[in-house]
Amino acid sequence: MTPETVATRTYAGVLGKIAGVYLGRPVEGWSYESIRERFGEVSHYVAAETGAPLIVPDDDISGTFVLSRALEDHLDALDEHGVAPSAAVGATWLNYIVEDRTVLWWGGLSRSTEHTVYLRLKNGTPPPASGSTELNGASMSEQIGAEIFIDGWGLLNPGDPERAIRMARNAARVSHDGVAVSAASLLAGLEALAFVERDVDALLDACLPLVPDPRLHALVDEVRALCAGVSHWREARDWIEERHGYDRYPSNSPVQTNHLAVLMSLLLGGDDWQRSLEICVSAGWDTDSNAGNVGCLNGIRLGLGGFETGADLRGPVADRLYAVSADGGEVVTDAVRETRRILAASAASRGEPTPEPRPRFAFDLPGAVQGFRAHPEPAGWQALTAVEGTGAGLRVAYRALARGTRAAVATDTFCEPQPRGVAGTSYFEVVASPTLYPGQTVTATLGEVEGEAPDARLFVDVFDEDGAVRTLRGPREAVEAGSELRWEVPDTNGDPVFRVGLELLSETRRDGAVVLRSMDFGGAPRRYRLGRSYELTPALTPWTTDTVWLRTFVSSAKNLAPDYTTTMCVSHPEPGGVVTTGTRDWADYTVTSRIEFNRSEGAGLVARARGHRRYYALVLRGGGETARLSLEREWDGERTVLASCPVIHEIDERHVVALTVRGPELEAAFDGVAVLSARDDRIRSGGAGFVVHAGAFLADGFAVEAAR
Repeated sequence: MTPETVATRTYAGVLGKIAGVYLGRPVEGWSYESIRERFGEVSHYVAAETGAPLIVPDDDISGTFVLSRALEDHLDALDEHGVAPSAAVGATWLNYIVEDRTVLWWGGLSRSTEHTVYLRLKNGTPPPASGSTELNGASMSEQIGAEIFIDGWGLLNPGDPERAIRMARNAARVSHDGVAVSAASLLAGLEALAFVERDVDALLDACLPLVPDPRLHALVDEVRALCAGVSHWREARDWIEERHGYDRYPSNSPVQTNHLAVLMSLLLGGDDWQRSLEICVSAGWDTDSNAGNVGCLNGIRLGLGGFETGADLRGPVADRLYAVSADGGEVVTDAVRETRRILAASAASRGEPTPEPRPRFAFDLPGAVQGFRAHPEPAGWQALTAVEGTGAGLRVAYRALARGTRAAVATDTFCEPQPRGVAGTSYFEVVASPTLYPGQTVTATLGEVEGEAPDARLFVDVFDEDGAVRTLRGPREAVEAGSELRWEVPDTNGDPVFRVGLELLSETRRDGAVVLRSMDFGGAPRRYRLGRSYELTPALTPWTTDTVWLRTFVSSAKNLAPDYTTTMCVSHPEPGGVVTTGTRDWADYTVTSRIEFNRSEGAGLVARARGHRRYYALVLRGGGETARLSLEREWDGERTVLASCPVIHEIDERHVVALTVRGPELEAAFDGVAVLSARDDRIRSGGAGFVVHAGAFLADGFAVEAAR
């Protein structure tokens, strides 16, 4: 396989995963009879028909693309096969999952498998005991969860099913046991081999011997024999219901039923990508989970061409997905970015050179649009006729572009605004930070121009407390092929940037197209400020319980709220209450706040956070004679004090604290005086925020400024 083939098939697998989930998500929990009565067969996205958005956060997507980060995060812990051990995957759970809020179904101890396992891990039970039948019982350990999170391990191992199965087994044993682990491992092996083998029966013949589980083999043999003899998929579906329906197993979503549904869809759908998904979703059971597995495997197996043989299930998705985790700046993402992450981690785990960094939006895979769509405009304003990924850019076509019209395209950098009091888009919460902030510079490079060149400018959309959207625009410039636009996003008075785009304009009528080669932004903002100290947020009252700027922080602290006397209050009953904003590419910067240190075991600032158990911190502990300020590194539950000194402080006093990270240098200031420094290069970039250990504090303002 060439690198280009691997990249394209990986991208097709990522697209297949998310498209399958979005197809099955609206009817998850519906009975088979209800799906059949309402839709017959689900052959298109029915989200709008059920009153739901198309692009939603979902455990199948977040679990797949977040938990497989164990490989990239634990390269120093890989075994002789380059496989992450179960302990590394367990640490990844704890780093990225925000308790009761992200990735998992939080259904309760001994009710939800993943919730149960999270509590085991949090309380010190190591993998694989955390997912064992001995500890959790078969009703928990043999549910579907290991299977729905497994696709990342297949994607990470193109053409190497043995290694994929090893990785998948280690990951699955964190939360599951028995046949659930075997079924998940088999799927990962099938996906890895699908990079080089197209035939489903050949895939099964090659991978089954690598997963020596008699119970699994019996299930697979049964369904293969069944599918070879039926005339319609509903016959096979009825047989599965009769022999292996949910009522046959002691859990609310048994892996056996759903694994058989996945295999049935693959065997009877043949080489028709859409048909396999139709069968899978229309059959019922765990519709989004099963369709996600089928979509991923067939995406790899059939390549991008598989999306072109039926209805357009790729266009409406436009590469968009949420990978919800404690790493808030990585939540709003797309299929191209996740493909790049997988390719880089796969290469690094083998000791191979990793791909060269690319602009955030480079549209460098066939048909990729990375979330760019027509910017919503009043009727008659938009002259846009097409937004097309060429594999080397984004072609923006227009007709009758003239005074009073524009051709504008944009992509999301944060969650769509929600009116106050309205819940998120699904029962999985959209917990995220923006990917773009005031004080950052957006650059765009233009390529070919068809027809006479128009003018162009960059813009962002922001929303305020009432959900009202306003557009801020950069300077208008004449453009030609090769032009570069640069614009620093201005201050927004605390309102989040939720969309960035390119706008084409002309004083006289023009028909044609412009190719957007790339768009990029990154690094810490030149200056980004929030809060009362800086008079950059609306006035707060004692009754203010939510603000739009507060939603830009991801909190694993139990209580995060606005405070009308300062800016915000953070409280957590245990060690490790972390609140962050920003993105992984914030490298060198200073984070500052005026903090009222109430009673706690310690509180302060966070920098370079990558999840909520990997970060640097400036922490004040104690009061009076015991008051001490420390520079600390938190790393998967291990705290290292890098430097420390006594300070003058009493409980409930306020101090201005600042933490600077610049290369390997860490510096701390206390009330404007430099007091601590240290060197450490383990964490090189990440978001900023606060931490509190078993207590509370008030923060008066929050500022991040790029280090000079």
